[in-house]
Order: sequence, then structure tokens, then C-alpha cells
Amino acid sequence: MPFSNRIANGRLAVGDDVIQLRVNWPGVRHPMHGDGWARVWDVLRHDRRSAELVYVHEAGAGVAGWPFRYRARQTFDLHEAGLTVGLSIENLDDRDVPAGLGLHPFFVRDADTELACRLAGVWHTDAEVLPLQRVPVPPEWDFSGARRVDRTGLDHCFDGWDGEATVTWPQRGLRLVLSATEAFRHLVIYVPDGQRHFCVEPVSHANGAVGRTRLAAGATLGGEISFRLVHI
Repeated sequence: MPFSNRIANGRLAVGDDVIQLRVNWPGVRHPMHGDGWARVWDVLRHDRRSAELVYVHEAGAGVAGWPFRYRARQTFDLHEAGLTVGLSIENLDDRDVPAGLGLHPFFVRDADTELACRLAGVWHTDAEVLPLQRVPVPPEWDFSGARRVDRTGLDHCFDGWDGEATVTWPQRGLRLVLSATEAFRHLVIYVPDGQRHFCVEPVSHANGAVGRTRLAAGATLGGEISFRLVHI
């Protein structure tokens, strides 16, 4: 919150205004992932199976981070079928402003771990993972049929996602079904070299494109992501 991935050189254009954002991530010269990951959230309610957290971001002179006011909310509901995570951002400013959201889950990565999801396009990136050009999904990154994620070397944003993905661990006999509501129609797939994890990240906008979004004054952008684990 309030944006996914990087903003190139911290340059955020809003109408006729150009706002310079500070870097906020060690070793990266482009602001990343907004404020939410680095702020203290208030717990509004919690019990053994659920929790609701809120973070209110103020803006103004001397306030680091996003230059617009917003209220962010997270909910977590653990139930017999799995886990549902709710995310929302409410524009507290008196004008339309850019806004986005996303979730960054990490999954265990075995040599035989498979991913399946239907996607339309993907952005090629430069050496700093900034988007260059959108192209149709090439065969080597086509997950419309389940395929192994190991050694794909991905750190890319895809669009045209229908909101469902499955992760399968054949040797463990487990499958995870990930479902997201309409707010999330982009998917970042991150498979870092030499690591035992990978990420399948539902997000609301393409990398670097939050400046082209607008959330009306007083409006809320929100949705849910559910995780259901089954034995196979």
C-alpha cells in the first residue's frame, strides 16, 4: 500500500504536477511497495481466527512516504477451508489521487513445485526490474497448464489474469488454490535464483503504472484474496 512494485526514479506524475518520492528500500534506488510494509498498524479487533488492522497515513511537510492521505485496512479470517485476506485503501484527500494495493505471499519452492494460472500479457524489464514493453505471454512463461516454477528466473508483472491460480507440491501431496476478487487482475510472479521460495502476488495495477490510476476523493479500492489448501 498504496502501490505495488517500483516507481522509476521516484518520479510520480499527477496531472500537471510531478512529485519526487524518496527511496525506501535498501539497495534499490526506486521507491518500492509504498508505506504499508514499513508502518505500525493498529489492531481494531482480533480473536483466535480473525484480525482487523488499520493504518492511517497523513501527508504534508516533513511526512515521509506517499504524498496523499489515505486509510488502509487489512483483515485476516482463518476458517476450515483456508485463509481469506482482505485489503482496502480509502482516499482521505479532497481530490482524485493515484492508489493501488497488492499482496506479496511467499511459498515454499521444491524442485517439482508447479504453478498454473491464465494470463494474457507480460512486461519485459530492464536490469533494475523496471517495465519496458508489454508483450503476449511467451511459451516459456505460459502457465495456462501447470508447469514447474524452478529455474524460470522470473520477476515480472503479468496482466489479463482471471483471478485464480494453483500451486501444487506433488511430493508433499498438497495443492493451494489462490483466488482473488475483481480488484486484482495483475499478477507478479517472482522466482529468485538460488532460493527455496517463490512469490505469486495479486496486485491491482501493472508495475510502474500506479501514476495512471485514480481513486476519487472519499472512495475506497478493496478486495479479497483467499487461500485454500487441499490434499491430492
